Amino acid sequence: MLKFFKIIGYLEAISAIVLFFIAMPLKYIWEDPTWVTHAGRVHGGLFVLYVVILYILKDKYNWSMTIFWIFFVAAIIPGGTIWAEKKFIEGKKYKQLLSEEK
Repeated sequence: MLKFFKIIGYLEAISAIVLFFIAMPLKYIWEDPTWVTHAGRVHGGLFVLYVVILYILKDKYNWSMTIFWIFFVAAIIPGGTIWAEKKFIEGKKYKQLLSEEK
């Protein structure tokens, strides 16, 4: 489940970057809102999936509310999920859990 969470985190970060730095400039510079519509839907779906999985993992691994809120706030910042994953999941404790899930 942690591996899936990492993948969704990376996809969510990429979708946020595409939305904010490609789709939105296209909308406001060239007045083409279609990219924002599609990128926004993808990003929104990935964000919701990320938060649901985060809540499941919080219960499964007994994460504190502090860790939960760090991951949640990181999901709001474009690319923040990658930082949070590197900071907290790549630690020794969770590397062992990842290897056990294979």
